Amino acid sequence: MIAGAPAAVASRAINRLTAATPLARSRLGRFAGRTALFRVGPVSASLTVQTTGEVLPAADGAAADLEVRISPFLLPRLAAHDEAAYREVETVGDMELAGEVAFLAKHLQWDVEEDLSKVVGDAAANRAVSTARAAAAWGKDATGRLAAGAAEYFTEESPLIASRVKVEDFVAGVTELRDAVERLDKRIQNLEKAG
Repeated sequence: MIAGAPAAVASRAINRLTAATPLARSRLGRFAGRTALFRVGPVSASLTVQTTGEVLPAADGAAADLEVRISPFLLPRLAAHDEAAYREVETVGDMELAGEVAFLAKHLQWDVEEDLSKVVGDAAANRAVSTARAAAAWGKDATGRLAAGAAEYFTEESPLIASRVKVEDFVAGVTELRDAVERLDKRIQNLEKAG
């Protein structure tokens, strides 16, 4: 892959996405001249905001006002708009620009079906997007069930982790035992005084 290719691809994708939302372009235009460097694993793309709100690959040697580091493992979660995933993105530099990038990432929606329909037709695009949504829903459901099953196993079947109820019972038992020992200690002190 030639140098700068990730930036060219990223700028085309972002500009296509923001073209349908003039407000996004207007918001980005406030940051004209600022450069953001995005690192996703070993791939990096440096983009400079234009006065029109579009982004272009940054000039060679342009200093980054903002650096955004994203683990490749976060990409599926970010695509699914998982709120916790946004907090795991690392940003260094211009925090005002970082806030705007995060806002746009959360709120801009790519109409995959519309773009895909231009290549394969409406029916095939609809079928592909529906299948992808069903697969994503199944994956989310399967993950939730797996987590619930693991939690039940570790708290009930193989109690490596105590359940909240068991911990509360244990604490109550310790409190009761401590009170009983204190009462016994008082009785012993009273008997020693009397004897």
